[in-house]
Amino acid sequence: MVNVAIMGAGSWGTTLAKVFADAGNIVTLWARRPELAEQIRTTRTNPDYLPDIRLPESVHATSSAEEALAAATIVVFAVPSQTMRDNLTAWTPLLPSDSTLVSISKGVETGTHLRMSEVIAEITGADPTRIAVLSGPNLAREIAEEQPAATVIACVDENRARLVQAAVATPYLRPYTNTDVVGVELGGACKNVIALACGVATGLGFGENTLATIITRGLAEISRLGAALGADQRTFSGLAGLGDLVATCSSPLSRNRSFGVRLGEGGTLEEAKKATHGQVAEGVISSNSVFQLAEANKVEMPITQAVYAVCHRGLDVRDMIAALMGRSRKAE
Repeated sequence: MVNVAIMGAGSWGTTLAKVFADAGNIVTLWARRPELAEQIRTTRTNPDYLPDIRLPESVHATSSAEEALAAATIVVFAVPSQTMRDNLTAWTPLLPSDSTLVSISKGVETGTHLRMSEVIAEITGADPTRIAVLSGPNLAREIAEEQPAATVIACVDENRARLVQAAVATPYLRPYTNTDVVGVELGGACKNVIALACGVATGLGFGENTLATIITRGLAEISRLGAALGADQRTFSGLAGLGDLVATCSSPLSRNRSFGVRLGEGGTLEEAKKATHGQVAEGVISSNSVFQLAEANKVEMPITQAVYAVCHRGLDVRDMIAALMGRSRKAE
């Protein structure tokens, strides 16, 4: 049993609070808004994200970062990737000196092109051996309902990865370890962009052949970027690569896919945002940073480029499909 701080009370942060508690740990769930923390304490549910999922008594909610972090052995950062830097700046003085820092945020930082583990290392000064990432086919709602699933804990220090693995293992969530932090993070960040493309195709009325093509070629371009950045290619055929990609591209529970569907149906970015409960899909932001990262490393990522053009350059979704299908023919 360890003390776990979950910094962020969105759907995935709340779900992991339940998972860590079900695994026998003492969990503190930090919510930015005091009123949400109070509602979680009094109702044992998160009314904003998982209103019908009861949280164990060992989950304590607070809006005080100092209280949440005071005795934490494992600290899970569950905030959007583009707010990670600002949050870490505030939290760093409060972090216990040898706590294991875990990112569950999937994205590449705009401007710097840093992965989340790199942002954590830069802001906190923590050695990379203290920093882990958690990723995989992890749709929060299904895991909160205790449907069987698996995830990946990646850390360059395998002993740290095993520490988190032991703390998060439950009868319904099976965690695997990996030392390829680069590959696991890239898989998690890039799959959101490919899921947007799948959503667009669905919104346009295309069927399974189209989706299979986008998923397969999406995996190919993610793997190319990973190779350029030193990732282990085997990672992309595993849970944090293909597994996460398939789940996010296929499920209506995926906000990125749902956002893309609305765009494919003819909606604007603002209308798609309203359709996903006022939230911009991570893939919209990531399409910019991932595309720039690919450009900087001279990696061809046509699906990512097309999604970027739709989200940031006003390309019509039908022109996006035409551009992808009209590319020069070549061997697979």
